[in-house]
Formats: sequence, structure tokens, C-alpha cells
Amino acid sequence: MDLARKRIMVTGGSGFLGQYVVRELHARGCSDIFVPRSIEYDLRTPDGVRRAFEHSRAEVVFHLAAVVGGIGANRARPGTFFYDNLIMGVLLMEEARQRGVEKFITVGTVCSYPKFTPVPFREEDLWNGYPEETNAPYGLAKKMLLVQGQAYRAQYGFNAIYLIPTNLYGPGDKFDLETSHVIPALIRKCVDAKEAGDDEIVVWGDGSPTREFLYVADAAEGIVLAAERYDSGEPVNLGSGFEISIKDLVEIIKELTGFNGRVRWDTSKPNGQPRRKVDTSKAERLFGFRAKTDFFEGLHRTISWYLSLKQKGMENGQK
Repeated sequence: MDLARKRIMVTGGSGFLGQYVVRELHARGCSDIFVPRSIEYDLRTPDGVRRAFEHSRAEVVFHLAAVVGGIGANRARPGTFFYDNLIMGVLLMEEARQRGVEKFITVGTVCSYPKFTPVPFREEDLWNGYPEETNAPYGLAKKMLLVQGQAYRAQYGFNAIYLIPTNLYGPGDKFDLETSHVIPALIRKCVDAKEAGDDEIVVWGDGSPTREFLYVADAAEGIVLAAERYDSGEPVNLGSGFEISIKDLVEIIKELTGFNGRVRWDTSKPNGQPRRKVDTSKAERLFGFRAKTDFFEGLHRTISWYLSLKQKGMENGQK
């Protein structure tokens, strides 16, 4: 598919991942890109979805909009995470089907995989168990959009594809401790502790779980490549192939931020899924995606971006 010739809608296009996808589309010559802002288009409502399609006249839809957060946010608001993510996707895909949209790209979540999936996670294992409990409502809501896409492909010939990126990180991420994911949360804790002169930080769990992280610009490239080259109902992982324990991750972030204090592990809090690492062979074979960014370089860029953001805030008299 030559995306440069298409009218494109990117839900969540002003968010963390969405900004990179829009940038990647621009780099490929796409000029007719519509990003529905939540303040104007509530995609949880039929009216908001209908107006977004009327204004965009989209031929291709990238559905990235989601209510996301770390373990704490998922535990505090499981109903919100389930309902908002499910209803947005269901309404958008149905409206897209009715309007004859040529391609619908859904970005799912690695949280959809069963809690004890054999490592590396293969797409064929997606249904072999229940997700990790703390983020199961979110993971299952997103997984239902895979079911919807496959059902619409079977009944209507609707061209829906489904991608499963592993944990994302990079410049532009959210650093709010209440809602952020593990990398920005750890960066902020280390930077704040260093600035305050504190001698310790507190981290949830015991440090034993492992995670695979994908640099956000790499993820955006993979998503756009799939839109151009992939046309099947089967889900496809997007990952880096690099797995690291939370304990080792903390030590690296401590070193890169210059925080020399100790780490206190709060084992009263959940660890989350024991291990995460995905099999990335399908993405490379089916549409030529392979992550490029070295993990340590990606972390360095992310920390540098956060420090520059803090500096700008101080210059503007903000906390």
C-alpha cells in the first residue's frame, strides 16, 4: 500500500507512540493525516467516532489511542482500563467497516499474553492462558480487538491487522509516577532522589521479573511497515529481542542518572508478569521489521530528554 496517496487517521496521534507514527508517516510523504483530539472527539462515543470519520474521510486508520498506565494505575482503575479501551476499538472498527475503510491497523499490547507464556512469546501462544492479573482487564480489552478484526475479515473481507508491541520507552514518554511505565518511573525516581539528596529509592516488587523494551521510534517504523506490507488477520509481535531484569534495569538507570543511593525493594507490591520477551521473527519475515536502537543508547536519549524537560520547566518557573 502506498500510504502517501491515502487519507489517514491516527487515533492517539498526539500521544507518546502516536507522535512518532505521525512523524514516520510524514517521512514517507504522507500529507493528509488527521489526528482526532480527545477534547473534540470522544472516541468512546458513537457521535465522537462518527464525526472523526466525517472530518477525516479516512481511507486508512491507525488505532493507537488507549488508556494506559503502570501496575498501580491498572490496579486502581481496572474497570476504566477495560471499558474505555474496548469501546474505543469496537466503535472505531465498526464505523470504519461501514464506511469502507481500506485498512485498519490495531496496536495491541504485550499484556494480552498469558501470565506464564513460554519465553520467547510466540503469537500462537496468545490464547493459552489468562493474562497477569494486575493488567488483565486492559490486556483482554485490547485482545478483543484482535477477535473483532478477524471476525470482520472473515465475514466482510475487512482488511484489519493486529500488532503486539512489547514495552515501549523513549523521549516524550509520561513521567507521572501515578501513571507512568517502569522506565520513566525509575528515571524520575533516580533524578528526583539525586536532586533532593535522598539516599534511597523505593521500587515495587523484588526486581526478579524481566522485560523486553522497544524504542518508540523503532516501534513506529514497525507499525508503518506493517501498514504498507502486511495483509493478514494473524497477530504479529514487535520487539527488540533484548530481555533485562528489573533489578539490572534499576542499576543501569542509577548509573546513567548519577544516583548513588540504595534501592529498597517493596515486596508488598506486585511484581507483575514474571518474564516478557517476544519472538520477533514473524515481523522480520513478513514485513521486514527489525529494531535498530541499542537499548543503552535509547535509555541515554530518554534520560537526556527528561533532564532537558526539567530544565525548561525550571527556567519557566515551574516545579
